Amino acid sequence: MQKKLAVLTSGGDAPGMNAAIRAVVRYAIHHGFECWGVMRGYQGLLEDDMVPLDPRSVANIIQRGGTILKTARCKAFYEEEGRARAAAMLKKHGIDNLIVIGGDGSFRGAAKLNAEHGVHVIGIPGTIDNDIEGTDYTIGFDTALNTAMESIDRIRDTAASHERLFLVEVMGRKTGFIALGVGIGAGAELVLTAENPRAIEDVCQRLLRGQTRGKTSSIVVVGEADHEGHVFDIANRIREHCGLDYRVTVLGHTQRGGAPSARDRLLASRLGAGAVQAVADEETNVMIGEVAGKVVRVPFHDIAGKRKQVDDSFFELVDILST
Repeated sequence: MQKKLAVLTSGGDAPGMNAAIRAVVRYAIHHGFECWGVMRGYQGLLEDDMVPLDPRSVANIIQRGGTILKTARCKAFYEEEGRARAAAMLKKHGIDNLIVIGGDGSFRGAAKLNAEHGVHVIGIPGTIDNDIEGTDYTIGFDTALNTAMESIDRIRDTAASHERLFLVEVMGRKTGFIALGVGIGAGAELVLTAENPRAIEDVCQRLLRGQTRGKTSSIVVVGEADHEGHVFDIANRIREHCGLDYRVTVLGHTQRGGAPSARDRLLASRLGAGAVQAVADEETNVMIGEVAGKVVRVPFHDIAGKRKQVDDSFFELVDILST
């Protein structure tokens, strides 16, 4: 019988996921696999919503953002009963191998599917947050970084014209990779993230010191937090403490969409091919990542429950370069 594998995208979408799907399908068929696509992540797996994929079904998608397989949150998959149903659906189609493109939560679910039902699982890190341990970059991060930086460049023009303070909130959950990247790349005066909380007195002092040196406008990049309105709280506290007028821009989901960058297309293609090669080598419970330019296989248990940490020297670099 012909070997079979399935691929799904799970969690938040990220530019480059389609490039990864394309690479998985074409590399899999090249290696003699029959390939299936699972619609809407684990939710589609539970509902037996799967479609066969061939080279033509993934034509002209490498340049598209989002994911042609769609994605959804699936509470039922958190339960053992839900995972048993998912495994039964794979068995029904004679599929023993599942490639999951997503983040840490998606990988935890895949690892449980393997432990409980013996499904061979391989992970591909796809998240704009770049917070997955075991890989230097995740699919979507570079595109999100460039999208946010382009937006801040435009905001800078308005800030300079009106001689005003702008606070710009970027995505990233609890990690500051996007915030620090755009803060350095766009020349922000300050970057505020969960990893590096700063007293409002210190924030105001730096902004006012910039004014005394002749700065007529400032950009403060704020990493999103767990509660809605986080950036507005900071902005209001700045006005109350030092009287500076401000404007707030929340970039939001614009960072997730759009055509993936060349860097993300290349990364996704390499990791997609690497995932199929791991399946061909009969490996399981590993994530395919990139470290120092090399494609690597990282066991799920080495990254479970870990979140990649930003380099603290980046915060110092922001402060020095913004003087």
